[in-house]
Amino acid sequence: MAHTVTLVPGDGIGPEVTDAVVRMVNASGASIDWEPQLAGVAAVEKTGKPLPNDLIESIRRNKVALKGPVATPIGEGFTSVNVGLRKALDLYANLRPVWNLDGVPSRFQGVDLVIVRENTEDLYAGLEHEVVPGVVESLKIITERASTRIARFAFDYARRHGRKKVTAIHKANIMKLGDGLFLACARAVAREYPDVAYDEKIVDAACMHLVMNPSQFDVLVLPNLYGDIVSDLCAGLVGGLGVVGSANLGENIGVFEAVHGSAPDIAGKGVANPTALLLSAVLMLRHLDEGAAADRLMAALRSVLKDGSVRTRDLGGSASTSTFTDAVCRAIG
Repeated sequence: MAHTVTLVPGDGIGPEVTDAVVRMVNASGASIDWEPQLAGVAAVEKTGKPLPNDLIESIRRNKVALKGPVATPIGEGFTSVNVGLRKALDLYANLRPVWNLDGVPSRFQGVDLVIVRENTEDLYAGLEHEVVPGVVESLKIITERASTRIARFAFDYARRHGRKKVTAIHKANIMKLGDGLFLACARAVAREYPDVAYDEKIVDAACMHLVMNPSQFDVLVLPNLYGDIVSDLCAGLVGGLGVVGSANLGENIGVFEAVHGSAPDIAGKGVANPTALLLSAVLMLRHLDEGAAADRLMAALRSVLKDGSVRTRDLGGSASTSTFTDAVCRAIG
């Protein structure tokens, strides 16, 4: 039986990498019916809204979406489509596995981390106002419900995937109430999982330890802002945002997306690397219990990257998006 998946091409290089990944997923033998929807700049041009109701309804109906990068104007314009989707669909958990891929240059080898980021509150609640001219106040919202829910997600993930340890990242030495509540919730949940080790690190120290010795970490659980920053830092350990996938998950909905930007400077040139969105599609296939197709895609991707003769520009090669896609499809067999 085919799965119907909402497909969001996005902005900039989004349509190019999305088309490439659709080709590769279809070649893997997965049973997917794609339902295209607009978001971001393309949606504003057609509907006047960056996050149209049709898109939200499509994802609610299908329960699964694959999403290309969407541009977010800086300091002006419409609010983040990514944040809007997470709030509208209660996609409370951002899951970002970070591991090395053979053939991708990186500063470390043997990296195998999972970042679990709370996705709905903290400073991303967007509650800010100008107190007086020249003074802006932004509210950091931390709740027991959201903190407990994300901690339980992290421990459930660790147990289900044979992970050994969960580390809670915080700044409770300074923000004793907000981050203190997050930490108290993580500790309470940890007591329910005696088979999974638990420890804690202050966020600045955690960043230092990550760039010195990332192998000491396994699963990291973080509030929203720290999770955003640390997940990008960890991507840098293995080659950058172009080689890391991501999932935004709720109780019964998953939106799988590339974590990099829309790269308007190279849009339309056919040189974008689709690997990040492909890795997100692999997460999507596993979510849909299409494990065999996911395994074929991963094996093909690893084979092409390890061979090294077909690499996109960002990985030191000269292959176009379509040439790289062709190589992965051939490797699937």
